[in-house]
Amino acid sequence: MGLVGKMSDEFDFDKYWLDKFSKCLDETVGEQIRKEVMRGSRDITAQSDREEVLIWTDKALERLANLTDENKAIEVMSCSACQYSKEGLQKFRLLYEKTMDIDLVLERMQEQFESFLKDELKLPNNLIEEITERNMGFAGIREGNKIIATKIPKSAFVRDWFNEEDSNEKRAIYCHCPRIRDALKIPENTIHLLQCFCGGGHYKGIWEEILQQPVKVEVLETVIHGSDVCKFAIYLPEEK
Repeated sequence: MGLVGKMSDEFDFDKYWLDKFSKCLDETVGEQIRKEVMRGSRDITAQSDREEVLIWTDKALERLANLTDENKAIEVMSCSACQYSKEGLQKFRLLYEKTMDIDLVLERMQEQFESFLKDELKLPNNLIEEITERNMGFAGIREGNKIIATKIPKSAFVRDWFNEEDSNEKRAIYCHCPRIRDALKIPENTIHLLQCFCGGGHYKGIWEEILQQPVKVEVLETVIHGSDVCKFAIYLPEEK
């Protein structure tokens, strides 16, 4: 058995993600590349060792990187992201459509995020202040033609993350993706950087829905490459 056990309660997530990943491959790079990238995925079951699943994922992403260009590979991973509810974004889309003011939209998004921290997560004011001072969360901050977004630690572990002093443990509980959290518990496990464009795709989906235009996302920092946080740059489309 691997260091983090067998797939059990999180298997449904993995099956969901693998199905979505396969569909995105079909839509973006075609059936032939999809078959090659997904080679061996049918062997992944509820009884599969977790470490073996993570190794398969890393090899699959390596195949994807080798079989297509960087932009297409990033597009596949962005497409595979867990997306924010489009319904929940409509008030921000309509606000932008009415005012064409991105700064105002960011302000309203930040207000909603802070309400979530207070009313849903029940965090104390001092912790909310620290989160906002770190520019973490749903909205991000604008720097010229881009928005810098730093993910908040996974909701269930927010308090633990801020209290944790060991940097390795801190990274291991940060990510929203159970695959990455498990991978970070395995010494010397490698994770392909493409995986982080799945997280970036979450922000890509948010801003493309609000702006109704395509945006580019860049990975700036990730926990899998030693940072305590994951940070992304969302490049705004040029004004017409």
